[in-house]
Amino acid sequence: MARIGGKTLVPYVGVAVILLIALVGGAKATAVCNIDSTKLNQCLPAVSGQSPPPPTKRCCSVVRRANLPCLCSYKSVLPALGINPVYALALPKKCGLKTPPECRVG
Repeated sequence: MARIGGKTLVPYVGVAVILLIALVGGAKATAVCNIDSTKLNQCLPAVSGQSPPPPTKRCCSVVRRANLPCLCSYKSVLPALGINPVYALALPKKCGLKTPPECRVG
């Protein structure tokens, strides 16, 4: 099994695949951290590119329903999905939520 820093990558790869399929579209709904994975694409514009727009109300609605510590635990796989982790981890604050410790960059 692939390992980085002594951690097995299989759980991360599985979630990465689910997130990638959901973001690309055409996936059947899968629950990821308390949210429907097909709704994750609502936030894609706010977390990708060089100067992303602020999150939409729909994106913030998804973020509010998510188990944020769970989602943020996968921050290491975000670049492989074309998602800027700095922008993604800033979503809770931009949506008016308290940022969990797991979602802090650093």
